[in-house]
Amino acid sequence: MSTEQSDPGNGGAIRWPQAWWRVMEVRIGIIPLPVHLLLFAAVAYFLAAGTMPTEINVMIAVLAVLGFSCAELGKRIPLLKDIGGGAIFATFLPSCLVFYHVIPSPLVTAVTDFTKSTNFLYLFIACIVVGSILGMDRTVLIKGFLKIFVPLAAGSFAAIAVGTLVGTALGLGARHALLFVVLPIMAGGVGEGAIPLSLGYADILHQPQSALFAQVLPPVMVGSLTAILLSGALNFLGKRMPRLTGEGRLQPGEHNDMDPRQEQITGSMDVSHIAAAGMTAMALYLLGLIVYRLFGVPAAVAMLFLAVFAKLTQAISPQIQQGAYVVYQFFARAVTYPLLFAIGVALTPWDKLVAALALPNLITIVATVTTLIGTGFVVGRWVDLFPIDAAIVTACHSGQGGTGDVAILTAANRMQLMPFAQIATRIGGAITVLLTLVILARTV
Repeated sequence: MSTEQSDPGNGGAIRWPQAWWRVMEVRIGIIPLPVHLLLFAAVAYFLAAGTMPTEINVMIAVLAVLGFSCAELGKRIPLLKDIGGGAIFATFLPSCLVFYHVIPSPLVTAVTDFTKSTNFLYLFIACIVVGSILGMDRTVLIKGFLKIFVPLAAGSFAAIAVGTLVGTALGLGARHALLFVVLPIMAGGVGEGAIPLSLGYADILHQPQSALFAQVLPPVMVGSLTAILLSGALNFLGKRMPRLTGEGRLQPGEHNDMDPRQEQITGSMDVSHIAAAGMTAMALYLLGLIVYRLFGVPAAVAMLFLAVFAKLTQAISPQIQQGAYVVYQFFARAVTYPLLFAIGVALTPWDKLVAALALPNLITIVATVTTLIGTGFVVGRWVDLFPIDAAIVTACHSGQGGTGDVAILTAANRMQLMPFAQIATRIGGAITVLLTLVILARTV
């Protein structure tokens, strides 16, 4: 069969397989359209049969086809597409559909069990953090880590003050606004923020932990959504005013050691270096887990500093560093939206999100997050950081933990800022929880 693109005797008509190849280049996310339709039909078949296999091949297909479908919807809605609509839809549309029983329960159960049993969020974070750090300019890496604490600290103090004042003015009361709205937003998410905060409150205030957790969780959810929207808006601003952003670089003069425009694996790097880089990321995460068990430092934070140490001491060869950057690019492009879909189904309760939409709560939350991000923007500029990128990192301090970091940076199209986002979320959240409980215990 001829593979020529046209036949002069047939009016230049395109023949097989060129016409089919053109169709295969039409994609939903990264998935070719015919493959997407095939996967969708296969998922529908299993649901109609009443049994949804939970093996890894099936679950990867389910998360990919549904995650990219939701993201594609968000990217096509006017206005919303300019402020992170893909990330918003991939995260919150599944949550809504689960609550209203639109997604069949066998599918919800399969996705939830897979997400919680594999905990593949941490695989994503490990590959993104290690890959982005090894791709950074070594000479300015440490300066960025030191400087980012300035806008983070300034934003936190400003947000606490403004959020408490706004909540008090709206009738929530200063104590309630501070303890149950403002501080939970900056506590570092659910598992490392809302839960330990509510446990501490229960011990100090002598109230049931379940009731306190129900109060602190909604502000965490809505605060994260607000940060996603504002980060998407900052990305839109950066396109209009490029002088305010480094497009994922935190400081003027910073660059990636690896060329982000490189589409092909070239030079002395081969597939084995990519595999080696993936295993290096796993090894650093395992070391982080050991540090957590020995010293109580969160594994993601320990891994982050181990990766920085490896980068600064040149402990990783250039080929493996290039491989790590390819691993980073793969996870950023191929795994983000499927992961957000899983988070929306398994870890984002829609009813808790809606519970915080009472007007006084909502205004207080928006004021808190806006102040946090706005202060990060201004102070970041003062300390010679790109203000938009500094503000986006600061926004992660009000995110829903690691899941919030992924959604915020996806909406802002700046996944390479993940190492700094982890500082904002993990370290900033831990400091917030610790100081809150220490001060509360001394004042009750």
